[in-house]
Parts: sequence; structure tokens; C-alpha cells
Amino acid sequence: MRSTKTVNSLLKFSHWVKNEAPFGGDLLFSGKTRDTIKRNILYPLRRYVGKKNCKFSIVNGEGVLYGRTFHIVGAYDESSEERVRGITLAGAYIDEVTIIPESFYRMVLSRLSLEGARLYGTTNPDSPYHWLKIEIDKNLDSMISFHFTLDDNPYLPQRYKDDLKAEYGEGTLYYRRFYLGEWCLAEGAIYDMWDERKHVIDTPPFTPKTWYVGIDYGTHNPTCFLMVAIDGGQVYCAKEYYYDSVKKNKSKSDAEYAADLVDFVGDTKVTSVIVDPSALSFKVALRACNLTTRDAHNSVLDGIRTTARLLTADKLHVNKSCENLIMEFSSYVWDERSQIIGEDRPMKANDHACDALRYICHTVLGKGESRAITF
Repeated sequence: MRSTKTVNSLLKFSHWVKNEAPFGGDLLFSGKTRDTIKRNILYPLRRYVGKKNCKFSIVNGEGVLYGRTFHIVGAYDESSEERVRGITLAGAYIDEVTIIPESFYRMVLSRLSLEGARLYGTTNPDSPYHWLKIEIDKNLDSMISFHFTLDDNPYLPQRYKDDLKAEYGEGTLYYRRFYLGEWCLAEGAIYDMWDERKHVIDTPPFTPKTWYVGIDYGTHNPTCFLMVAIDGGQVYCAKEYYYDSVKKNKSKSDAEYAADLVDFVGDTKVTSVIVDPSALSFKVALRACNLTTRDAHNSVLDGIRTTARLLTADKLHVNKSCENLIMEFSSYVWDERSQIIGEDRPMKANDHACDALRYICHTVLGKGESRAITF
């Protein structure tokens, strides 16, 4: 992260296109979405080589680099590989390879059929069992891997680097991946920076004015509400509602949960109720009670990362009455079986209060982006 990998790779790719790329095929720029391609690749590339050498239209999905036609293709799901079928490519550049579907990557490789064709890609590291890491290790004779770290960027102030190191927490998964650039396993506790002695407090560290409710809704699984105040990047969880229909041996309807939420909120003026987008019928019941709902940004890993940053920076605190949330912080762990197939995935247990909190933290402070939060 912030290691100049994108700058260096774009300069290298543009030089290769201008001087060495084979003729007879087009070029491809790809990433998760067209918006990320525009922001992360095309705007910087145009600054480096000049507007006369790089022209593009996001709407049309095409452009020209040094007189060579290129296609702009988002790779956001498994069906994306259909968008590059039939193209003969001389070169391709893929942003954040680890977060695109493997099927798309394979299809792009199959289109690079010209002698001398190349694929350039950037990524932050992931699990050492991720398909891309396995691909790199199996093809060391035909692939070159460059390792960049934060210290490779000569333009970053030392204070920024020190703040980032403190934010991620030295020795944690996120520090090792995004500061040191290591492909490492997400071992053990997800929130290993959680310290009950520091993060559990009796009174809020600020005067709460803006309140949110985060909801992890379940039918057979527990349902959790959290009342959370946010001010200036600080987060305080004041109270929780937790209902386990299995343990209680009694299920509740959407209307009953909505009535419980009305009682839970009481006279508190809540800015919005943040709910998992998939809880459609429950959102209808909440709106019938005149509660303003907001779909959560439900990217699990990004949400965990946002919550972890808040904990590391000592910006997140919990009232001692939130017993289930406190318990879950200590027992929320990574799924070892998912690690074996190259995925970071939390165990689906002891996670309902943590999910409700993640919805609030990432939706309000992370804004759905992996690096939107600042302190």
C-alpha cells in the first residue's frame, strides 16, 4: 500500500507499449470496475504520458495509448470473462489481480496469443494459498514478481509512515500485508488488537450527538441491534439487543423485531438504521415503524479492516453492558479451511454483534472503500 507499485508498473507498461509491444492485437486495461480502472490506472497514466498520447472514453469502454487501441473492461464477477472472448491481445494491464475472478484472469491469458505479448498486474498480497500466489510460484520461469514496500516510496513523509504503522498495529495481519507486503495467513483471532482493559469503558469518551443503530438480522440465527455514537472518527457502542431464537425456543416475526427495535431506540434521535441489504422483508417492517433504514456496505474483509483500524488507533470503545459484543471480540476467528483454498473468511460463529458493529463502522467511516478512513 502506497509503495509506488502502480506508478512504476504503469511507467514500465507504457514504455513497453511504445517500444516493444507486438503489432496485430489490441491492449486491455482491467480492474474490479470501470470506475476503479479510471481512478487507479487511466487518470495516472494520462498524467505520465500526456493527453496527446493517452485518450479514452469510459462510456465507450475504449481508448488509445501511443496509437494503440485499448479496451476498458471491469471484472467484477465470474461472467466478466465473456467480455474478453474473441479479442486478440498484444498486452494487458490488470489492477488488483487478487480481487478479480480467476476465470477472467485465465481468459485474458488465453487472448495473449501474439509472440511477445505480456500481462502486467498489480496487487496487494493476500493468503499464500490464493490462486495468484500459487500461479506465481508455479511459473517462476515465465513470470517476474516485484515486491514493493512502503519504504520504497521516497515521497511519503516519515510521520505518515509512522502513523500507518501504528494504525495497522505492528505484527498484525494487516501490518504484515499492507505495510510489509507479505503473503501471509490470517491466523487466529481476527481482532487480535482487542484489549478489554482498554476498549471497554463505563462512559463515552465524547459527548454523543450522532447515533446509529447497526443490525445483524437472523431468522434461525441470533438477531443483534447495537446503538452506536460516532463523532470525529471516534466510535462508542452504548448498548446492545441480542435475541437467540434457538436458545429462547421461540422465533420472532419481522413485526416483533421491529417493535423491539422501537423500544430499543426509545427517545434517542437516530440518524439511520444500518441493515444488511439482504434483509428485505425486515427493512419493510422497519419502514412501517417510520425508521429510516440504510443498506450496509457489506464487504466483509474491508469492514473488518475498518473496524480493526479503529481498535488499533484506540478510536473504538464499548460500554461494559454490551456483553455479547465483548465476548465476540475475543472469540471471532478466521476459518482455517478457507485459508487452505486461498480465502480469508471468518468462521460463521460468534459473529452477530461483530457484524452489526462492522456494518456501522464501514458504512459510516469506511464509506465502502478499503482505504477511506483516516485519523
